[in-house]
Amino acid sequence: MANGRIIVYPGTFDPFTNGHLSLVNRALTLFDTVIIAIAENPGKKPLFSVAERLSMIRKVMEGNDRVEVDSFSGLTVEYVVRKNSNAILRGIRGSSDFEYEFQLALMNRKLNPRVQSIFLMTDYKWFYISSTIIKDAAKLGAEVSSFVPPYIHDKLKERFGRL
Repeated sequence: MANGRIIVYPGTFDPFTNGHLSLVNRALTLFDTVIIAIAENPGKKPLFSVAERLSMIRKVMEGNDRVEVDSFSGLTVEYVVRKNSNAILRGIRGSSDFEYEFQLALMNRKLNPRVQSIFLMTDYKWFYISSTIIKDAAKLGAEVSSFVPPYIHDKLKERFGRL
């Protein structure tokens, strides 16, 4: 599947949001293939397992043969190289995201100068959302269907029993 210009979009995606989907779709205007790469982070306590997130995102991206969904552990730059890419996609919502992402990009550049970080600003309508905010709101029974793809909303309803 991965041909031409490939970019890797790493993250926890717990859950995958409309903001994430928007970034993937926008990256597809610049790259031939986007690899959504779920980072296995034992330090985090995710709502959904890696296997569940893989399955959920694959369902959302069904029919788009320019998107691959995968998981990895270890250094992102090493994963990027294994996937025959030299680009990492990161979304920026505001200045607080920029500070963190800038540090990460500099560290990644130090680890492998051939791997570039590409930053896309989040669409204005998703500027204020994050997976954590959506999870917390859903856990308390809030209606979050406008923030996540329908399949993800169904999975949140299953997990919390109400929304």
